[in-house]
Amino acid sequence: MASQTSQITVEKKKLEQAPLQLHYLGDRMLRQPCKRVTKIDNDIRQLAKEMLETMYTEDGIGLAAPQIGVNKQMLVVDSDPEDSTNPPLVLINPVIKRFGKELCVTQEGCLSIPKVFLDVVRPKAIEVTFKDENGRPQKLMADGLLSRVIQHEMDHLNGVMFVDRVDNAIALTQELQKQGFAVDAVQPIR
Repeated sequence: MASQTSQITVEKKKLEQAPLQLHYLGDRMLRQPCKRVTKIDNDIRQLAKEMLETMYTEDGIGLAAPQIGVNKQMLVVDSDPEDSTNPPLVLINPVIKRFGKELCVTQEGCLSIPKVFLDVVRPKAIEVTFKDENGRPQKLMADGLLSRVIQHEMDHLNGVMFVDRVDNAIALTQELQKQGFAVDAVQPIR
């Protein structure tokens, strides 16, 4: 089980301006596979802190490094941002070791595709290994929302966005057009 003691302390609040700038659907940066983090140091911890601040400022529950223009296998997650006693997770070089057999359909959104929410099918539970912000190996069994957020953010590390997994092409087209996103920016996974 992952030790939930993050050494990165960030207030769970909106800042006047996010420290990092988000990239949006259509940006090539979001389609590149990320490189492994080879050295976990103060720069990585500072990046994790700024990613968390950006995530909270933008009302997100997860953020992957490519979404802020950084080509590293790193993500931050907080599936309960209202609970100040529940520390966020920093996952560096995460790998899903096992997927649960049960699938579930839930609506997803993404900070890189604002105001677009669509149904996505994903495994309900996962087992993921990663390094924390101190370089310690961790293993986490996640299900429900936490599992979904980790899978969604890990997709970003491989250049995949949640809209690529949406089965309902009509709803997808309508929602993207309504928010001014190009439908041809989607790269469907079948």
